[in-house]
Amino acid sequence: MRVDIITLFPELCRVPLGESMMGRAQETGALDLHLHNLRDWTSDRHHVVDDTPFGGGQGMVMKPEPIFAAVESLRTVASTVVLMTPQGRRFAQPIAREYAAKEHLIVVCGHYEGVDHRVIEHLVDAEISIGDYVLTNGAIAAVVFIDAIVRLFPGVLGHGQSAADDSFSSGLLEGPQYTRPAEFRGWKVPDVLLSGHHAEIAAWRKREAGRRTRENRPDLLT
Repeated sequence: MRVDIITLFPELCRVPLGESMMGRAQETGALDLHLHNLRDWTSDRHHVVDDTPFGGGQGMVMKPEPIFAAVESLRTVASTVVLMTPQGRRFAQPIAREYAAKEHLIVVCGHYEGVDHRVIEHLVDAEISIGDYVLTNGAIAAVVFIDAIVRLFPGVLGHGQSAADDSFSSGLLEGPQYTRPAEFRGWKVPDVLLSGHHAEIAAWRKREAGRRTRENRPDLLT
């Protein structure tokens, strides 16, 4: 998959998307990542990307001209254009799977008080929010969005079952995990995990996933 991220702060994306599994995905060719500074598509000497809102109000609004110029220079018939914004569709694992099947993503990162609404009406294909809170800028949200998508690509996690076992993939939170030592400060690993009985271990993990979901995210069960 090719991913183009358009932002005022490309360095915020470069480091986290260059490390660990995301870095490996680029090395193997699973992810073809390109980071762009929106100011490169401005036409004035000061590289202005924002202005005051019509009708008054606090803050600044991102201007449409550089966003349209950037997207139109990168877009192909295979492109899906996504705007990261608190007003978007709330991101979740099923949506990550949906976007993992795309061929080319262009991710526009909102900043300030948002973007001129003509960008939303006439340019982007979808608005995505990573949660019900507001971040300093959309580059941080874009990193989360891309990370969640790319880790679903075959081979990125190393083990084929890893993504399928993640929280939310089955509709439940992932159950408890333990590693060595088998006893730490008097707290012992559940005996079933040491039994070598795979069917009993699978049943225990399923029960514990249900219990953890009921305790922490009962909304998932409704």
